[in-house]
Amino acid sequence: MGVSNNITAVLNIVALLCSIPIIAAGKWLDQKPDNACVHLIRWPVILLGFLILLVSLAGFVGAYRYKETLLAFYLCCMAILIALLLILLVFAFVVTRPDGSYDVPGKGYKEYRLDGYSAWLRDHVVDNKSWRKIKACLADTGVCPKLTQKFITADQFFAAHISPLQSGCCKPPTICGYTFVNPIQWTNPTNPTGDPDCYLWSNDQTQLCYNCNSCRAGLLGNLRTEWRKGNIILIVAVVLLILVYVIACSAFRNVQSEELFSRRKH
Repeated sequence: MGVSNNITAVLNIVALLCSIPIIAAGKWLDQKPDNACVHLIRWPVILLGFLILLVSLAGFVGAYRYKETLLAFYLCCMAILIALLLILLVFAFVVTRPDGSYDVPGKGYKEYRLDGYSAWLRDHVVDNKSWRKIKACLADTGVCPKLTQKFITADQFFAAHISPLQSGCCKPPTICGYTFVNPIQWTNPTNPTGDPDCYLWSNDQTQLCYNCNSCRAGLLGNLRTEWRKGNIILIVAVVLLILVYVIACSAFRNVQSEELFSRRKH
């Protein structure tokens, strides 16, 4: 096996290793309660990771055995996968750029407005048709009852940095003026007209604020935070893949030049 083929084989091992954090990022998103209810981006990430792994294996075999057709197939497929990964990254960044969060005076947590997020997320993630299934799924995750195990008093809860999902779905908006009983039980609103969500709050554990716009906004807030964390891993992986691809293309051209020179020599 020539020097160029050795280089290509090593590069494909690097590309194969790059697929692991991509798959891991998809699996990490899969474990989050909000992503468990919104099957939007985790599967494309996992699928791209597995495809990169398989294509890298094909490239390694092609370089090790010097199968020129397999190497050309590897380079073509890897270019497509890198392009798809870049499109996914740009898309996730663009749709999660707007932030619907706002500070609540005297509280450790933030609250969230639905109109603060991108129109695409509002129309494709938390539209009325999708929300019926999502809110039932959220109720089954137990994300709200877990708050009662962490916070006993009102002071503890009001100082807590709870997640956007918990802030939007597990309690009524602060403007409503509800009295704290526990993190998922609130009574006697002093300003029930302060927000349309004030009328939608329920102490029924299957309802809470799952019908509220604040809950939809909180879900998008969670997705925004998690997608952006996942994007960091994907950015590092795609930069490495591009470097590997550029060097692999150069090595492939060198192999072809060596082969052409050898043919002319004979």
